Amino acid sequence: MTLSIIIPAKNEHYGLSLILPKLKSRYPEAEILVVDDGSGDATARTAAELGTKVLRQPYSKGNGAAIKTGARTASGDILIFMDADGQHQPEDIPRLLEKLDEGYDMVVGARSRQSQAGLHRATANGLYNRLASWMVGHRVEDLTSGFRAVRASKFKQFLYLLPNGFSYPTTITMSFFRAGHSVTYVAVHAPKRIGKSHLRIFRDGVRFLVIIFKICTLYSPLKLFFPISAGFFATGMGYYLYTFITMHRFTNMSALLFATAALVFLMGLISEQITALMFKDS
Repeated sequence: MTLSIIIPAKNEHYGLSLILPKLKSRYPEAEILVVDDGSGDATARTAAELGTKVLRQPYSKGNGAAIKTGARTASGDILIFMDADGQHQPEDIPRLLEKLDEGYDMVVGARSRQSQAGLHRATANGLYNRLASWMVGHRVEDLTSGFRAVRASKFKQFLYLLPNGFSYPTTITMSFFRAGHSVTYVAVHAPKRIGKSHLRIFRDGVRFLVIIFKICTLYSPLKLFFPISAGFFATGMGYYLYTFITMHRFTNMSALLFATAALVFLMGLISEQITALMFKDS
């Protein structure tokens, strides 16, 4: 089976100068695609000089958009996605491929807590992983890792779902679980990145909310809506019992809480059906 290695890059010329020679040496037959996401430095020139195919975005569209561009162009049966900042090591690729040989459809390089870029990132990723594990019923070790190997035919089924921003790993992971594909994890160590991170505190906060939303809606929306509905119903029942005992009446507040519980449940039910339609072809 043929191999395509896709590397999204924005202002990562130095990181590419270190990682590309290793990839060319280890995988001379592989198709290596560097997607230049509107860089303002020598990213594209460095990649071209090192003998890799360069796909240039005319302006910065985001990490997810670069991933989609690379996936559409790639000709390999197996796709490897890795960053250009030196955090993903070519030495770990064989371990990902070994798991694919065992029958898995996607293998993700799971970073240790020590490999996370800061305490706030480690804490957020821990919350992502626990929430995703609860949603899918399997242990999710690293929901947001961009280092992964996947079967191209299955990955390309979900290109239309992938966002243009940084939450593409979350979306594709939950999509694979929702479609019933096999996903597993391999522990990797991610050293400190080369160069300056493109992430910011405020944008990370917004990204946190987006990822939480995607986790809950892409897999099983009813798992999110039902507990909320049950909470409103229980509150309404408790308030009704209180007012019945103290005032012998059914109040408007109780009616509002019961109606809200019903509406939230119906919203979850409709969302569940819409999600099922999204994955009808897989």
